[in-house]
Amino acid sequence: MPQPQRPIRPLPDVLISQIAAGEVIERPASALRELLDNAIDSGASAITVRLEQGGLGSLQVEDDGCGIPAEELPLALLRHATSKIADLDELHHAAHLGFRGEALAAMAAVAEIEIISRQAGAEGARIQAGAGRVGTVQPAAAQQGTRVTLRQLFFNLPARRKFLKSPQTEYAWCAEVFKRAAIAHPGIALRLWHDGQLKLQFDRDATPHGLDRLAAVLGEAFGAHALPVSTQIGPLAVRGLVCRPTAARARAEVQHILVNKRWVRDRTVAHGVRAAYADVLHGALQPQYALLLDLPSDLVDVNVHPAKSEVRFRDSSAVHQAVRHAVEQVLARSAGEATSQPAASASALERPPSAQPATAALPFGIARPSPASWETLARAYAPLPYATKLDLTPKETPKAQDSAAPRPYVLAADIATPQPDDFPLGFALAQLLGIYILAQNRHGLVIVDMHAAHERIVYERLKAAERNLAPVSVQPLLVPAAFAASDAEIGAAQDHADTLRELGVELDRVGPASLAVRATPTLLAHADPIRLARGLLADLIAQGLSTRLQERRNALLSSMACHGAVRANRQLTLAEMNALLRDMERTERADQCNHGRPTWRQISLAELDALFLRGQ
Repeated sequence: MPQPQRPIRPLPDVLISQIAAGEVIERPASALRELLDNAIDSGASAITVRLEQGGLGSLQVEDDGCGIPAEELPLALLRHATSKIADLDELHHAAHLGFRGEALAAMAAVAEIEIISRQAGAEGARIQAGAGRVGTVQPAAAQQGTRVTLRQLFFNLPARRKFLKSPQTEYAWCAEVFKRAAIAHPGIALRLWHDGQLKLQFDRDATPHGLDRLAAVLGEAFGAHALPVSTQIGPLAVRGLVCRPTAARARAEVQHILVNKRWVRDRTVAHGVRAAYADVLHGALQPQYALLLDLPSDLVDVNVHPAKSEVRFRDSSAVHQAVRHAVEQVLARSAGEATSQPAASASALERPPSAQPATAALPFGIARPSPASWETLARAYAPLPYATKLDLTPKETPKAQDSAAPRPYVLAADIATPQPDDFPLGFALAQLLGIYILAQNRHGLVIVDMHAAHERIVYERLKAAERNLAPVSVQPLLVPAAFAASDAEIGAAQDHADTLRELGVELDRVGPASLAVRATPTLLAHADPIRLARGLLADLIAQGLSTRLQERRNALLSSMACHGAVRANRQLTLAEMNALLRDMERTERADQCNHGRPTWRQISLAELDALFLRGQ
């Protein structure tokens, strides 16, 4: 039965605030985020959070910031009242985390709230509110700063409260918000109490870019595999930590993006990171990272989402390329660059390998080989020239070795003065079952999957050769491939016509709602031209750029490298094995094959000692 027509009328203020609370305050973690933003904006150097029942009972945030004048406390609880912006220009250049002026009013509409605050040199004051009713300001004893207490969230909205989870689940969400604030603001000391117990505590971090705070928040498991990122590209600074591909997980659990000290969800940055991992990540695994982007406020719009969890970049394609470049530079390590045991702290991560602590002595007084021994042994197994290819022809039965020929071993008399440690992967000892190369370096045993390693070497050489070629070769189609296109696709084809031509794709508009593909790259001559064009246009619409063709070309080069790499059961000489190790040390991303599988593993002497219970 149709509802009777009712007149249009303004909504009551309480209902307006409750509607706003539905957008801004979803659960205790949402309220905590808003209160933390206010505390950080106040210039606090220390913030304490206290929760009861995961925030369902009460939620309190106390800071030592500038405080709120007593006469302004009632204004703090009004909708759209704030001290952080005064005009449109300040909104476009918002330097504060909170600026909408609606969070405290929304909380007062759906919970009981108490604010106690004191400025330096002034008396403390208190105000209480609940269910849309605001009390009077009263004097109160307080330290400098502000303490906001929230009780019984959604007590007057039972329908909303029943959607909340258990106290433990709500606490987990609050702890995650707390950690995000800790990552973004390493200069602030933070403590989190839950049901009377201190759960998390982070002291102020004075290190550059707060990398020690990052490692502390994300834990030892993350720090053990983390690599520091620090790049300045034009006005954009990209810093933080990214994990090695071997530490990737099945779920995107540890992926933090912070823009101008604000935690956000951003597809542009996430896609840029994923693109940087494209050549080294196995299957559908997700990388772990925490990236902090800093850029001028006029190049990013933070007034996009009510919860301020999204931003819009003025030039998203430039940000995408900068993030991808920064992460690629870190991941493009040669094999063996980090053969020492990784450290848990960020300061140790930044320390060069030569400064890593020395390993402990072997038990029972047995001395390990001196550095001079390792360096001379490695020098004795000098590699074949870098351009030398592995000889894949069948080998004849080896004849007796001539006394003048190079020896595949080293005598004690050959041990000489120390030389630079140029061979992180050591030198080959033997081949196992025609699949693995066994080598030794100063840290212990190295096991190399020879097919996976050679596959990466060939792949990187093919990519380098392809990059050095002339502009993309184009193959005109004998019959143009026409297809029905949406308005967005037609607009993207016109706006990015030059980009498409540089990629080797020629698109023309042949009707009010149709496009035609007239040429494609020669390397992808057998690809479906319509499917290829639609994919490119989808990328251009979503991100302003497309790496689809490069990914397709890389897939072909990867297939070529896989078929051209040395196969299992191919017997290699010591010289060929060492040549492969040296090539790995010179090749970027040689820690993983083209499919993201590891190419080598290090087994330290300590691990070998443990296997045989030495010293126990």
